[in-house]
Amino acid sequence: MSTVIKPAVFHRSPSPETVTISEKLADFASAFDLDRVPDDVAELAKLHILDCIGIAFASTTKDYGRRAVTAARELGGVGNSPVIGMPVRLPMRDAAMVNGTLIHGLDFDDTHTTGVMHCSASAVPTMLALGHDRGRTGKEALTAYLMAIEAGTRVAKAARGGFHKVGFHTTTVVGTYACALLAGRLADLTKRQLVCAQGMAGSMASGTREYHADGSWSKRMHPGLSALNGITAAIWAKNGFTGPRTTYEGQYGLYNTIGHNLDVDLEECTSGLGEEWEILDVAFKPYPSCHWTHAYIEAAIRLREEHDLRIDEIESVTALAHNDQMAICVPEEKKRRPHSSYASQFSLHYTIAAALIRERFTLAEIESEAFTDPQILALCDKVNFQVTEETLFPRYFSGTVIIRTTDGRELRHYQKYNLGSEGNPLAASAVKEKFWNNMTMAVSDRRARRVLDAVMNLDRADDLSEFDEAVCFAAD
Repeated sequence: MSTVIKPAVFHRSPSPETVTISEKLADFASAFDLDRVPDDVAELAKLHILDCIGIAFASTTKDYGRRAVTAARELGGVGNSPVIGMPVRLPMRDAAMVNGTLIHGLDFDDTHTTGVMHCSASAVPTMLALGHDRGRTGKEALTAYLMAIEAGTRVAKAARGGFHKVGFHTTTVVGTYACALLAGRLADLTKRQLVCAQGMAGSMASGTREYHADGSWSKRMHPGLSALNGITAAIWAKNGFTGPRTTYEGQYGLYNTIGHNLDVDLEECTSGLGEEWEILDVAFKPYPSCHWTHAYIEAAIRLREEHDLRIDEIESVTALAHNDQMAICVPEEKKRRPHSSYASQFSLHYTIAAALIRERFTLAEIESEAFTDPQILALCDKVNFQVTEETLFPRYFSGTVIIRTTDGRELRHYQKYNLGSEGNPLAASAVKEKFWNNMTMAVSDRRARRVLDAVMNLDRADDLSEFDEAVCFAAD
């Protein structure tokens, strides 16, 4: 039976005799063995890495990607660590910071639904940086990546989406802990050092959601920060620096501070480790927008197609959303007039309107040509929302769209399971197609094929040299 600890009893740290969460996760991280992982889970892990690499290449064509590299070079100069899709090498932590920014920059990367966490966007840069630095085999790198996904998603899941509710970005907060474990595994930390690394991660884990106020770029760098700080925590721990063993459940630990006033199920942090696979609950993104908008995009496209609907027939559009999804719904005047690419990705009104008019939602729909399109904006004015409890949120990002037509019809579609989730999964071929489309924004088909082969054969690589050369040099 799960132990649910509520704020009223959040007041003291565990006794010295108690085995803490960080100690259990350190045991898991040390013992994790890819040979004991089901083949389909290991293959799925490679698909998530592939997805990240493709998105990062697409980001190299964007202004924020180039500015991230410029800033990193000013701070750290030239180094030995690879940068995805760029003809530059940076110091290890700077490379991890930039790679995390590239992967998350388009908000197209995977999401652990119940933890509300972009988990791969920080794990892949950490794997790449430490795997390269420590001369690891592809199998060792993949092992560390999957271990970190399994550990980090559980830490996020325990808070039940609550970090988001109090204004913190779970991706950055929990990602730091996961990256400390990942870096620690690749740097051969002892169990005691892995505990200390997690303890120090608690002093580095942050990242607020204030980016919603104006659609600014800070969210893009969050996974990079997790990678940088996780690496820092691990290497300091390896060199004898200590951190608290009660970093999660302690009086001033993660769940008592950032998670204050939330119901937290501490047993979720370690339940089913190595037996039940949280990566199955990590959803790929078929659309480049906030994951909460995806069911509505899907519903809008289906309604348009199934009813052969003309735009001039639409009188009004109503979306039914859970009360905890208000970040994509309000304030309505801003959601109906997104002023930036990022703002458009987090607008329920805009994503529905664009999907109805264009019968798709791709990277083209987050360009200024689209979010300033008078036809789309006119339809935005007809979109509103209502709060509902008839949804599987947060287990799945469900969504209902209701269209009322000028001739009095009411057309409704309830998208129970968001596309890309465990309940409505993307086929491996669809993930590879997404990768291909993203890659070829930046490089040739030949180069994309080389990257695909390198990633999907990662576990058979004697070292990461071919992987590094495939994904990190821009020239074809």
